[in-house]
Amino acid sequence: MLLEAFDLHDQVALITGPAKGMGRAVTVTLAEAGADLVLVGRDTEEIEKVAEEIQQLGRKTLVVKCDVTSPEEITSMINKAEEVFSNIDILVNIAGGTGPLETTSWETTPEAFDQIVDLNMKGCFLTMRAVIPGMIQRKRGKIVNVGGTFGLRGRALRMAYSASKWGLRGITKSTALEVGEYNINVNCVCPGMVDGPRFQKVCKERAARLGISAVEARSQHEEEYALRRISTDQDVANAILFFASDASKNITGQDLAVDGGWVI
Repeated sequence: MLLEAFDLHDQVALITGPAKGMGRAVTVTLAEAGADLVLVGRDTEEIEKVAEEIQQLGRKTLVVKCDVTSPEEITSMINKAEEVFSNIDILVNIAGGTGPLETTSWETTPEAFDQIVDLNMKGCFLTMRAVIPGMIQRKRGKIVNVGGTFGLRGRALRMAYSASKWGLRGITKSTALEVGEYNINVNCVCPGMVDGPRFQKVCKERAARLGISAVEARSQHEEEYALRRISTDQDVANAILFFASDASKNITGQDLAVDGGWVI
């Protein structure tokens, strides 16, 4: 029965940011669980490569070029998705950015602040707004937003990013209250540092600021976590599968930190 709860066969998942970093791991994991996929993002060349992998697993895929901060492009994308698949059962919002690194609040430009809030908050709001009416009609749906631990605990020198992820939690919780009566779950997975290109960039920025090596900067991050290790893409993908499946059918409006024990 437990394995059946994670079965996503006969379901369609729409994933934003499905190709890079944790996005690829999430995409493959949901496909392995049986979902057909709508893969959405601006860099369709990279997405097409992931789509080829998914098709080899026997799952159907649709790749749509889309800027998630554009209401018009979101509407067009949903129309294309519904032409191929009759409905969207699962929405996973991964697309996002890091914002200014190693930058104080007063050194953050208004333009940089607006850019990261648009991407990390407005992008999720627009995709949720687009899929919820159909989910309400079918009285079923799963929405998983990817937040971050800096949205659970303040972080110096990352104010803009932190603000965007705190705001995403508000979007998640308020919407969960509104759609719960229609059997729609809305939750937030909050990764800590995840090993990969973004984390390497963060380490380089810290190393430059402190005059240490990137290896030493990584060790400093590891020492902040109870488990003394950095999360992997698959760690995050496993948590998203949990929220996307019936294994979490009675959980909504929650934040799940996947961080090795930083937010405790």
